Amino acid sequence: MAVPKIAIVGRPNVGKSSIFNWLAGHRVAIVDPTAGVTRDRVTYLVNEQDRYFELVDTGGIGITDSDDLSEDIERQIQVGIDEADLILFVVDGTMGVAHLDEEVAQRLRSIEKPKILCINKCDSTKTDDEAAQFFRLTNAPVVLTSVKGNRNRKELVKALLDHLPPAEEFEETEGEALSAEPELKIAIVGRRNVGKSTFINALAESERMIVSEVAGTTRDSVDIRFEFDDKSFLAIDTPGVRKRKSLANDIEYYGLARAKRSIRRANVVLMFFDSQETISKVDKQLVAEIDENYKPCIFVINKWDLGRESQMTSEKWDEYLTSEFRTMRHAPVAFVTARDSRNIKQVINLAQTIYKQSRLRISTGRLNKIVRAAIHNNQPPYSKNRRPKIFYATQVATEPPTIVLKCNDSKLFTESWKRYLSGVLREQLPFKEIPVKLYYRSKDLKEETGPSLDMIESDEFLEDFSQEKL
Repeated sequence: MAVPKIAIVGRPNVGKSSIFNWLAGHRVAIVDPTAGVTRDRVTYLVNEQDRYFELVDTGGIGITDSDDLSEDIERQIQVGIDEADLILFVVDGTMGVAHLDEEVAQRLRSIEKPKILCINKCDSTKTDDEAAQFFRLTNAPVVLTSVKGNRNRKELVKALLDHLPPAEEFEETEGEALSAEPELKIAIVGRRNVGKSTFINALAESERMIVSEVAGTTRDSVDIRFEFDDKSFLAIDTPGVRKRKSLANDIEYYGLARAKRSIRRANVVLMFFDSQETISKVDKQLVAEIDENYKPCIFVINKWDLGRESQMTSEKWDEYLTSEFRTMRHAPVAFVTARDSRNIKQVINLAQTIYKQSRLRISTGRLNKIVRAAIHNNQPPYSKNRRPKIFYATQVATEPPTIVLKCNDSKLFTESWKRYLSGVLREQLPFKEIPVKLYYRSKDLKEETGPSLDMIESDEFLEDFSQEKL
């Protein structure tokens, strides 16, 4: 199970970023009285009462951006809502119900996700008496808060934890995957006319899609269920995508949006390329979306019957993809001819393999051994006359595998050393073909120092340490 996400939404200037920082315990989001300061989604991993969750701060809903970025801000807000497991709807308790509050409430009403109404800026009991007017916005639980007065933070945290999805028992069993394997959702994405629908037809063994040589035939995402080796799969076919400046009409614009949404929905993404075409800006845009969402991915080179006749061998394609997508070097490459159903089953088997990798969990003991060895072989360089230290590491979620590294100061670690450690973990752990999410978290001053990896020398200590609740 992935780390649950809580999206903070509301109209501009109700204190969303203040609440974000308040819950995070750090100044992460920019706080400014000017409406519209938050444009991109800002995220932060929070640990409260042995639960990890990710806060997502979004821009103000309904604002007209001065730099004409309203469309992009709106897209970021929608992504935040789509990905959220819980929505924190924030209003300003001192201003009364505004028209934009009602618009936000109307937008959230149709979303079938748990919600909490946070009436912010309630600095005194006088404001509490006026809170009832907000109850008509939603039937969600209500918490009155004041960031300025540090009021009711514990109550807000309790409400959030109570409405998150139930925590799974994350046992310290080496290399164990989650027991109940759900239906595997595979998104098939790529630019126009690379053979995605032909591939779907080969999977479903029937003409379920319109297969045509006319580029852009598939205009909407279509879900098709099929069975393979007595297992159920869901294939998500998406519209072909072309460069944004070339989008001819709303249908193709929304096709691009649906392709990105399909990536976020999927467990595994098949990124299609045409063996006769070079990598385009559209390909890079889609791969960036896959990378940003930490999705297991297979690069699928289609029409390989034609590719073998060209100068581009499989080895050259591997090198080409590696040079173009350096952050996706872990992604395996498959060569298929969808029209003849060649290598189709091998791709599905590979998708199952990397999906299982994404659901594996690693014991804290083994994880700390590997991190300690990595530090021993390559010490992180000093920064500002301080030595970066990692106290311990623990895996807190799957899909993607998410590892928290508790350290003295996360800012001391260089990006090159982080890449080094990421590579070590990928090689030493069973995550060779999937993305791994790493969080470097500084220990709060109020926390106990705890054992550092320098202190963890014996197998007996690691065995005891792995049983602790981290």
